[in-house]
Amino acid sequence: MTTFAELGVDQDIVEALSARGIVDAFPIQEQTIPLGLPGQDIIGQAKTGTGKTFGFGIPVVQRLGSAPEHGVKALIVVPTRELAVQVYEDMDMLTSNRSTSVVAIYGGKAYEGQIDQLKAGAQVVVGTPGRLIDLNNQRLLDLSAATEVVLDEADKMLDLGFLPDIEKIFRKVPPVRHTQLFSATMPGPIVALARRFMSNPIHIRANDPDEGLTQANIRHLVYRAHSLDKDEVIARILQADGRGKTVIFTRTKRAAQRLTDELSDRGFNAAAVHGDMSQEARERSMAAFKAGKRDVLIATDVAARGIDVDDVTHVINHTIPDDEKTYLHRAGRTGRAGKTGIAVTFVDWEDLHKWALINRALEFGQPEPVETYSSSPHLYADLGIPEGTKGRIATAPKTQSVKTTDAAGPSSGPRRRRRRGPSDAPRTEVPAEHGSPEKTEGAGTHDGAGKEHHDGRPAPRRRRRRRAPRAGGAAPSA
Repeated sequence: MTTFAELGVDQDIVEALSARGIVDAFPIQEQTIPLGLPGQDIIGQAKTGTGKTFGFGIPVVQRLGSAPEHGVKALIVVPTRELAVQVYEDMDMLTSNRSTSVVAIYGGKAYEGQIDQLKAGAQVVVGTPGRLIDLNNQRLLDLSAATEVVLDEADKMLDLGFLPDIEKIFRKVPPVRHTQLFSATMPGPIVALARRFMSNPIHIRANDPDEGLTQANIRHLVYRAHSLDKDEVIARILQADGRGKTVIFTRTKRAAQRLTDELSDRGFNAAAVHGDMSQEARERSMAAFKAGKRDVLIATDVAARGIDVDDVTHVINHTIPDDEKTYLHRAGRTGRAGKTGIAVTFVDWEDLHKWALINRALEFGQPEPVETYSSSPHLYADLGIPEGTKGRIATAPKTQSVKTTDAAGPSSGPRRRRRRGPSDAPRTEVPAEHGSPEKTEGAGTHDGAGKEHHDGRPAPRRRRRRRAPRAGGAAPSA
């Protein structure tokens, strides 16, 4: 393999990479870096997980120089917030030995921090289209000097309807610039975009050899499972021998949160990433997963675009994806960087037609998923689950929500009672059921004490009513 130093990368960038244990370049990097460094426009066709971020990021950082002037000089546009965070982290690492400053611009977070970084002179911006256009319209983001432009995952931009926004952004940057476009596929609108906004680009395709390697490293298991038994099956898979970090995909946000709560209750360190969570909560979940504090991540497809973790051993499709592209994207979270992985897919009875299409498109040769339950012997054999494993960890921690509720509950009652005056009778002497409106009003009408208690102390009329029932039935006859 070729080292980054052999590709002509500056020494300080090589040192920043080697500090993270990255020395040799991936195939896409070997092809794009030598072209990107002198300023050649590039169309890179490569899927997520092939190392394309360094493929376009290293030329961007090196071309800006070791001490670029303040102001936005490079713009990297990505389709999702999670991918923005991932690319930001990689670019921040590449510039760790330089004065270059990187800022992430995306929705779901407060404007103030992002604006402050722009005002401080950040030179590299990584952002999503909506927030970039918003800040530009407010004249808080100046793109007139951004001579390095990267469009990452262009096909996903097309799927999400961002192409009109991308055209607006291209009109904001200088006409003479260095442009790099990366996409897993090259549909017609992306080709047209490249022709309009790029200058004699060179098309580099790194899909076939790398994708073949990735698929060879992944073992695909497909089961026809009952929806009521899936949680139990998943809980047993999570106890398989050699199981490391695991990503579980669900179709809906609600299903993702429900499964997260269920697995947490069963004793697993699970975290969720879905659209109903705040951006900060999603980032905390991703950070905990990457750091190993959580080893199970439940995610929806859109939220999972930024999952770039090399040591994922298992991917589980709680619900089958709609097409083969989504399936490959999900399965591609494991078996990365030359490691092996396992992809498990559950197919509901009503979704057998979807699996037939995926199986035909990817030529898996598994037209009929085997019917599988949590007690099926082949499930244990396929995944190396120890015999006798059940779907709950014996030392499952108690959930904290119960403790929080209990702690808050008793404190509210006594505070409300303490607001009564000193003339009230002891609470133990006046049962709650005697305080009904009918009895209180009747007793107060026949109270011979007038506006004073029997000990002469004045009291509000309402409080005399609450004391009256102690007089019993003698008051009316008197």
